[in-house]
Amino acid sequence: MTLSVIVPVYNMASDGKLEYCLDSLVNQSLEAGSFEIIGVDDCSTDNSYEILMRYQEKYPDRFIAIHSKVNLHQGGAKNIGLAIAKGEWIGFIDADDWVVPDYYERLIGKALETGADMVGCDYNLTGEHSFKVGKVVHNNNFSQTGVMDTEKYKNLLIETGSLVVKVYKRELILGDYKPGTKDKLDVFPENIFYEDNAVSNTWMTRSKHFEYIQEPLYYYYQHDSSTVHSISKKNLEDRMVAGRMIVQEAKDNGYLDAFRSEIEFQYTVLFYINTLFSAMPKRYRIKGCYSFTKALGREMKETFPDFQNNPYYIEKIHPEEKKLIGYQMKSHLFFYVYYRLLWFYRDVIRGKNN
Repeated sequence: MTLSVIVPVYNMASDGKLEYCLDSLVNQSLEAGSFEIIGVDDCSTDNSYEILMRYQEKYPDRFIAIHSKVNLHQGGAKNIGLAIAKGEWIGFIDADDWVVPDYYERLIGKALETGADMVGCDYNLTGEHSFKVGKVVHNNNFSQTGVMDTEKYKNLLIETGSLVVKVYKRELILGDYKPGTKDKLDVFPENIFYEDNAVSNTWMTRSKHFEYIQEPLYYYYQHDSSTVHSISKKNLEDRMVAGRMIVQEAKDNGYLDAFRSEIEFQYTVLFYINTLFSAMPKRYRIKGCYSFTKALGREMKETFPDFQNNPYYIEKIHPEEKKLIGYQMKSHLFFYVYYRLLWFYRDVIRGKNN
């Protein structure tokens, strides 16, 4: 079996989203019998599982439908799929996205041509079900490609790109695991969002050769119910959990010392900066915002006391964000009051201009 593609599914039955995704997968240009699509229903409350079963009945040579009796979020659904995956290559796709007809043939072909064990490409941001090219996002860059060395690893860790817009040689994720040995693996953290962030660094550092196709072959569907568009306390807490796991993964797998600056910066952005500036706007009304953001700043300081001197932080973080963060590191009360007054003033000015 050349390829296994794992599709975690939760309540994707409406508006034809799931069918559009699955049609793009079952009609891939790879040779029949050389690939399998594993759709894992994560205890959906709509008829997503019935749709998966329909595809299994229609395409028994390439489609497997699995139903999880417990909602485990995407990480758990991926773990269930990985446990039975037979492919020499592993791919993932979100159930509301889709890919061009020769997506996997192109990526795996690039790997066979170059000897790579991981291959990525660019993606489109789109709000319609079509193959029209939307806003193109460069998921990786050529400074990361080729036989890996220290600089390439650093470049890849700083800009890993989306996990789903890649294919991976089986051993990068599963080692020598034999398919079907277990009902579920523990590769991804379960019951949280941002599960990809928690584990992808380890796969990057296991890679010996990475390649990149500078074409938008993956379509990333933008809609209001998408996880990336929702802000809640649970969502923010999951970012923090994923940030902690980034550091723990680096410790457990022995690459924290070698890539401390890169891991520190990743943690700073995911755990702290993105969480802080998502929690603060009044429109999200995060309960207990003052104490939540105070604890967030305290943990940031405790985990990486010198993070403001990180070279990536100095280069990449916006000056206004750095100023606000500097205020919080000195006095949370001052930061909180200053932030609220600043945005009150800006709202007033916007109101006058409108």
